[in-house]
Amino acid sequence: MKKEVKIPPIGESITSGVIVSWLKHNGDQVKEDETLFELETDKAVLEIPSPGAGTLEILVEEGAEVSIGQTVALLGPNDVEAEQPPHPATEAEVIKPAPSRSPEPAQAGGETPVTAPAAAAPETHIGDKRRTERVRMTTIRRKTAERLVRARQTAAYLTTFNEIDMQKVIEIRTHYKTEFQKEHGIKIGFMSFFVKACCQSLKEFPDVNARVDGEDFIYNYFYDIGVAISIERGLIVPIIRDADTLHFADIEAVIADLAKRAQDKKLSPDELTGGTFTITNGGVFGSLLSTPIPAYPQSAILGMHAIKKRPVVIDDQIKIRPMMYVALSYDHRVIDGRQAIGFLTHIKEYIEDPDKLLLEL
Repeated sequence: MKKEVKIPPIGESITSGVIVSWLKHNGDQVKEDETLFELETDKAVLEIPSPGAGTLEILVEEGAEVSIGQTVALLGPNDVEAEQPPHPATEAEVIKPAPSRSPEPAQAGGETPVTAPAAAAPETHIGDKRRTERVRMTTIRRKTAERLVRARQTAAYLTTFNEIDMQKVIEIRTHYKTEFQKEHGIKIGFMSFFVKACCQSLKEFPDVNARVDGEDFIYNYFYDIGVAISIERGLIVPIIRDADTLHFADIEAVIADLAKRAQDKKLSPDELTGGTFTITNGGVFGSLLSTPIPAYPQSAILGMHAIKKRPVVIDDQIKIRPMMYVALSYDHRVIDGRQAIGFLTHIKEYIEDPDKLLLEL
């Protein structure tokens, strides 16, 4: 009797996905827990393992949208199938993706269809210098776009800016980097300082950690900090849970683990949902200034940027210091300008005087 290969439950909010690629072929002998295919959801690309051993019979083609619990393949007995040469599934056996169509525009209030068109073959025009190419959006990028449009349609965003002298943090990293790595087995980066600074500042400005729910405000008294990570298929934001309880080394270790598993397609959707505040660092790509959009339904996001040496006035003298512009984009329905400016000022103070962070003052 053949065993069904079904799309497993992968998160409370995930109901469907797209089969990006089969890593095995019809007739292949597969082992239990061996990776069969890659499934792309609106949160991440996941590698789905085989629920058992046997001879693979694929029922759903690459590019097709599938639902949680849907049967996408069968596993036949190895000893029976091994006697016969593998053969591709017939046209009747394979469920082909629906014909491609242009995505529908967002509806009022930012709602969009949950049904997604299958990936279309790239459209190219070759033969002259005015070459174009049509490429279907990945599920991650399409859903990210929908959320960003919805955020802009339903919230009232403003951005406030400040600049931070990074001299002391750079000195700490330079002085202790060898000892820190020897003790904790990981390098100390800038992000752990900003995560700690945000947690302390969120405690002092709880509105920045709140969100709108209908006619109510929801105040969060826990600190799950999202850290934006760019991968090949789009932008994802894994969450550092209870970041305020973690030491610098713990934060660095969590970030490194999340980043590696994001690249290896090993993150679960639950690790990408439920954040209360987000940090994004465009500086790693050279961005000097930007106005990031909060991850809906969060109310605020901190944007870090490139560190550049600039002349600044210190004690009435012009000095060259490593400076970083920072931006706080926030929902004005929840956060007043005074609170936003105060929050960002506290971030500046914590980074410029990191002893306060170490003592959690």
